[in-house]
Amino acid sequence: MKSCQCYLFRPPSIMSISSWVCLLPLIFYTCLAVGAKPASPQNVNVLSLNTNYTLTWDWDYNSSDALPVSFTTEYIPRFKLSSKRVVVWNMACEESPRRSCDLTPLDLHYLSIFILRVRANVNGSHSDWVQKKFCPDTDAAVGPPSKVDLGPAGGHLDVFISDPLTSANISMREELQELYYHILYWEKSEDTQDLRSRSLNSSVNMVTLPNLKSWTWYCVSIQTRYDFYNKFSSFTNPICMQTQGTLPWWQIVLYFLASLLVFFVLMLLILCGSFWCYRIVKLTLYPPIHLPKHFQEYLQDSPSSDVPRLLTPDSESELLCEVTVCPEPLVLEVHQPPPEDLEEPHPDLEPDIRHSRQDSGGSNDSGIYSTGGSSGLRPCPSLSHEGGRTSCQDIYDPQQDWTSQSPPHAAYCHNENCVLLWF
Repeated sequence: MKSCQCYLFRPPSIMSISSWVCLLPLIFYTCLAVGAKPASPQNVNVLSLNTNYTLTWDWDYNSSDALPVSFTTEYIPRFKLSSKRVVVWNMACEESPRRSCDLTPLDLHYLSIFILRVRANVNGSHSDWVQKKFCPDTDAAVGPPSKVDLGPAGGHLDVFISDPLTSANISMREELQELYYHILYWEKSEDTQDLRSRSLNSSVNMVTLPNLKSWTWYCVSIQTRYDFYNKFSSFTNPICMQTQGTLPWWQIVLYFLASLLVFFVLMLLILCGSFWCYRIVKLTLYPPIHLPKHFQEYLQDSPSSDVPRLLTPDSESELLCEVTVCPEPLVLEVHQPPPEDLEEPHPDLEPDIRHSRQDSGGSNDSGIYSTGGSSGLRPCPSLSHEGGRTSCQDIYDPQQDWTSQSPPHAAYCHNENCVLLWF
C-alpha cells in the first residue's frame, strides 16, 4: 500500500501548538483513506461446463475496513492485444458486488482464446487488474449425457444416449466431433461388495449390451469422453432394468387359462346384463297387470258398451262356420206349348206322355221345370215350395253337353222323379 503525500502549510500565529496536535491524526487518516489502493482479487478461476462459463475469485474483506466493495470484469480476444490499434476491452460485469461473473451470455467462441481481467472498487479507488487466460476448447469441461434410457430387446438391453447440450441446447458434437461414451454396466445385487462391472465404448447414441442373462436386473452408468484434451465427464446416475427371455411352458399355460377365465367371466356378465336389461324393458313396456274379474265379465257381456268385447277361447268357436262354394246354376226358361200342339202329340213322344200321365195320376205335386239332363228320370235332391208350387232345385247339371241335341222343353217331376220333355 502506497502512502499518501500530504502538504501541511504553516499555521497562522494565532493557532496554538496544542490545536495542531489534535488535528494531525485526523489529517493523516484522511490522506490514507483517499490515496490508498484496495487489495486486488485473488484465486481468479473459470468454472466451465460445455459452453457455460463463470469467472470466480476471492477477496479479503478485512482490508476494506468495512467499506462497500464492488468488482468490474472485462474481456478481450487475445489476438487483439497484439494489434497496433488502441485496445478496447469489452465489459462483462460492471461494479457488481458478487465475487463471480457469468460469461455464458457473451457467447464466447469455443475455439478462441480470451483474456479476462477483474479488479476491486472501494470508495472510488480501484485495485490493480488481475488477468486470466481462457480457451474453452482446452479449459472447458465436458458434461455427461443429457439423458439416458433403457429398453428391453429380448435377452439384451438397448441403451439410448442423448448428447450433452450447449447453453443454446445444441449437441456438443457440433464442437467436439470425436466425442464418445464410456458405458459401465453390472448385474444388480444387494451385495455391493460383489459387484462385477463390465464396460464398453461407443460413439453412437444407441448401444445394445451383449452377453446378458435372461430375466435379470442390470444397471447402467455412462460417462462422456474426449481424448484429444483428455476430457471426461462424471458418470450419470445408475438406471436399472430387467432383461426378458423365453417364457417357460407353465407360464404360457397359466396365462392362457387366466385369459380364458377372464373371457368367460366377461361373457357371463354381458349375458346377465343383457337379460336384465331385457326384463326391465319388457316389464316397462308390457307390465303383467290383469283386469279384475268383474271388469272382464262386463266387457264380455255388455253388447252396448263402446269398449270392444274381449274374446274368450270358448267364444272363438262360436264365430267359426264352414263355408261351401258352389257354382251358380244356369237358369233355363220353360216354354209351355200352345194348346193345339198338345192336342196332336208327336207319335214318338206318346210313350213318354203316357208314362208321364201315369206318374202324374198318383200325385198332385207336379209341374214343369227346367232341367240340365237328357235322361228320362233323375233324382231331385231337394224340393222347395214357392207360391203353392213344388219345384225341383239343383237338378240342372252345368257340365252336361247340349251340343249334340237340343235342351229339353219341360220336365215333369213327381216326388223325387222327373221326366224331361222335348216338343
